[in-house]
Amino acid sequence: MHAQIVLFDGFDPLDAVAPYEVLYAGGTASGGAVSVELVSAEGPREVVSGTGGLVLRATAALDPGRGGVVVVPGASGRVGEPGEVPDQDAGAGDWQPDELIPVLLGRTLATELPALLRAAMDAPEVTVGAVCGGSLVLAMAGLLEGRRATTHHLGLDMLDATGVHVVNARVVDDGDLVTGAGVTSGLDLGLYLLEREVGPRIAQAVEELFAYERRGTVWRDHGPAPAAL
Repeated sequence: MHAQIVLFDGFDPLDAVAPYEVLYAGGTASGGAVSVELVSAEGPREVVSGTGGLVLRATAALDPGRGGVVVVPGASGRVGEPGEVPDQDAGAGDWQPDELIPVLLGRTLATELPALLRAAMDAPEVTVGAVCGGSLVLAMAGLLEGRRATTHHLGLDMLDATGVHVVNARVVDDGDLVTGAGVTSGLDLGLYLLEREVGPRIAQAVEELFAYERRGTVWRDHGPAPAAL
């Protein structure tokens, strides 16, 4: 399994690095059955995160047709005050410190990323994953209507407004779409992808190495619907 973790201007570092480390360790534990790289829509470049201007390097362009997993992180910035209206006028590449998260997420729409993600979701051998606001990137691009997904609890209403069937779970498995909730859910999403694609013994070995236990039950559309509790 090859994983491409997408970087864009203003991305949240933990959303990207948490699944990267989990999947990288999974490659070691599986004898090379898993590989992972950081990519961007524009190709190899230095990408500025939304956390203090921390920079990570994308080493390749996102290849939407390459089988495996594509993981989209969210953004890091200000949540904003109640009633604060985001300034959507600035274009892509105009990142500034302390910008609102919805602005940073929205600017991805002015790049090649939405078209590449659409191609990835249309590719039969690709599973698209998202951490935190990464689900909103996909939803704002019109790619999640009618799908089941989750995001950070502060973004659930926004996700619902795009036509997504929101599931309030730590990780949601909707077939070729796997989404994680809050920022640290990138660890849970990475471990679940290892379990699903490579096997539970590899996932457990990485979980033990990281001294981290996954939280919650992964939601899947299986079994009877629960009665009201």
